[in-house]
Amino acid sequence: MDQDPQFQKSRRGFLGGLGATAAGLSLAQTGSARSATKPDPVITEIQDWNRYLGDGVAANPYGKPSKFEKNVVRRDVEWLTASRESSVNFTPLHALDGIITPNGLCFERHHGGSPEIDPSKHRLMINGLVDKPLVFSMDDLKRFPGRVNKVFFLECAANGGMEWKGAQLNGCQFTHGMVHNVMYTGIPLKVLLDEAGVKTNGKWVMPEGADSSAMTRSIPIEKAMQDCLVVWGMNGEALRQEQGYPLRIVVPGWEGNMWVKWLRRIEVGDQPWHHREETSKYTDLLADGRSRRFTWIMDAKSVVTNPSPQAPLTQKGPNVLSGLAWSGRGTIRRVDVTIDGGKNWQTARIDGPVLPMSLTRFYVDINWDGREMLIQSRAMDETGYVQPTKDELRKVRGLNSIYHNNGIQTWLVRSNGETENVEIS
Repeated sequence: MDQDPQFQKSRRGFLGGLGATAAGLSLAQTGSARSATKPDPVITEIQDWNRYLGDGVAANPYGKPSKFEKNVVRRDVEWLTASRESSVNFTPLHALDGIITPNGLCFERHHGGSPEIDPSKHRLMINGLVDKPLVFSMDDLKRFPGRVNKVFFLECAANGGMEWKGAQLNGCQFTHGMVHNVMYTGIPLKVLLDEAGVKTNGKWVMPEGADSSAMTRSIPIEKAMQDCLVVWGMNGEALRQEQGYPLRIVVPGWEGNMWVKWLRRIEVGDQPWHHREETSKYTDLLADGRSRRFTWIMDAKSVVTNPSPQAPLTQKGPNVLSGLAWSGRGTIRRVDVTIDGGKNWQTARIDGPVLPMSLTRFYVDINWDGREMLIQSRAMDETGYVQPTKDELRKVRGLNSIYHNNGIQTWLVRSNGETENVEIS
């Protein structure tokens, strides 16, 4: 992994080669069988897109990706759940770069399908242990002072859940794709609670969804007042229907099932409600039969997205290893990467915005000579927490849980570039 003189020499040669002809670069740097002196028809011949007019500005009133990006889509695992109305699909992390997830690629998790709600008929009620119960229309909320824009990751507690007992799903999209990262637009929940006036014995809040499952979760009042948001926008436009349109709650750094979508009511109480989604679901069953409850925070985690099973290496020589890291406890401070299964580690280069409770992008430049690699990444956050191995997690938690798996992921890159999900920890 060290950038030795040979690597530096190769890198200089690679960059210098950019001034050469395309055919010469293909032969020397990409392993093409074409002769360096043979003309490249992509350059020497006029292509159709040079000959004819393209689409006008009204062809796509709402923009969409190029047809050549047809495989960059959310995918589900059909056998994973009994019903697609109460199921999940996955963000194609291997096909993305930077830290912001496009709205159309953010993973979905529903408990009763995605309802179609007319925003003019949608209301948000605040009731319970408050001085003044309130009901807001969407227009009311959007006129309220204190609007903010914040970037946060949202991760399902079951992200990586299939991997507890060993390597299962062969794709970064499927092992880690229940996470996305967007900029939310809305108002702090504290503003609305202060308007209603929380009584002195109000210690918990319970957001409730307007979908057929009526999703509910208990949130401590301290968290509600600290940084929770009530939002109607993501990445500069309205929430997508599958992301809670027209209104959802944002609970930064905490498990995604608490981010109740299609938000219609927030009740203030003096104790947690212990509803289904926080008793029979979203608890961690330990080896001795006890359950860990209220394990809200998503601990530091990382994954190499390229190379990975859906993004194998295709060329020897200079390559860019890329990945994502995040922590529900704050900011990512460092990411280490190994290509030999943990024998040697190198600190990755972090690039782009580094924000608390947000996805963070990291890179390592490698010069691959065709040897097999065992690739791992290990994240550290501002609290000093270090991402554990899967064995370290199992020693504490056993094998019964499906939630909060933040163990180190391993990819085996074979000599032909094919990559698969394996486990060595």
